[in-house]
Amino acid sequence: MRLRLALVTLSTVALAGAVTYGTASGAQAPSLSPKQARIAAAPDIPVADVQAHLAQLQGIADANGGNRAHGRPGFRAGLDYVKGALDAAGFTTQLQEFSAGGTGWNLIADWPGGDENQTMMFGGHADSVPAGPGINDNGSGSAGLLEVALTVAETHLQPAKHLRFAWWGAEELGLVGSSEYVSSLPQTEIDKIAGYVNFDMIGSPNPGYFVYSSADQPEGSAAFEKMLTDDYTARGIQTEPITVGGRSDHAAFADAGIPTGGTFSGAEEIKTDEQAAKWGGTAGQAFDECYHSACDTADNIDVPALDANSDVLADAVWTLSA
Repeated sequence: MRLRLALVTLSTVALAGAVTYGTASGAQAPSLSPKQARIAAAPDIPVADVQAHLAQLQGIADANGGNRAHGRPGFRAGLDYVKGALDAAGFTTQLQEFSAGGTGWNLIADWPGGDENQTMMFGGHADSVPAGPGINDNGSGSAGLLEVALTVAETHLQPAKHLRFAWWGAEELGLVGSSEYVSSLPQTEIDKIAGYVNFDMIGSPNPGYFVYSSADQPEGSAAFEKMLTDDYTARGIQTEPITVGGRSDHAAFADAGIPTGGTFSGAEEIKTDEQAAKWGGTAGQAFDECYHSACDTADNIDVPALDANSDVLADAVWTLSA
């Protein structure tokens, strides 16, 4: 997560009946029916498998100066680990190179099949800050995305929409990688993207459960906010909407008119008494006291939050690709 996010208290947007969401060109993707808006029939994502990916990322950071930052060898090594697993599982992967005070890369992974004129994208940033290994920020989102993608392959999912996963470079330098990706697309390709859902910090040690507010996002984003909120509610987890504006990798997609959504478990903001009452943890303490620090290691993860958020991630993939 690049910058502190402003928390807001907004009522969840109520959507009655089927909900449609549009692409940048204004074309309407298939509706989210009330049935689809509930938890999808996604497999449970074993949190131990997500933790195993985090252990690999920690080891890569340890072997490369203690971080996985843009322009440092640990970043490319971490990306190669993710790419290798996806290649072995049958994804079509590509590295998009860009320059930002050094060479950076985005990793794009496409699952064969589905309507490419209705492409659903899911992503998160793969880089850390130079100060530490970035296991929560954003190893957690990267690992959750990887395990869900591998589960897509293991279950031989045949989605109606085309599925594309992305691990962005140089987010910590100002959302560079995701911005480079969207700006590289001709309008005809932008028009094919039905939506983008972002996962940035999903295992904070003193966690909250935040869903990106659709209030300042393109038309159609409310369907994503409602779907994610309903999923947490079905798990007995209360959420709060959060205004993220242009502060994570969904921003370039939103600027292109693509519906966006996402989840977040908190950074350096302080948990209130009210939030501790509904989520547990410690009031008066940051959601992640190791945010952007050397102590953002494999020990800086709340396993139940990582587990719940990885399952919500999977549900989003299964539901939105239906």
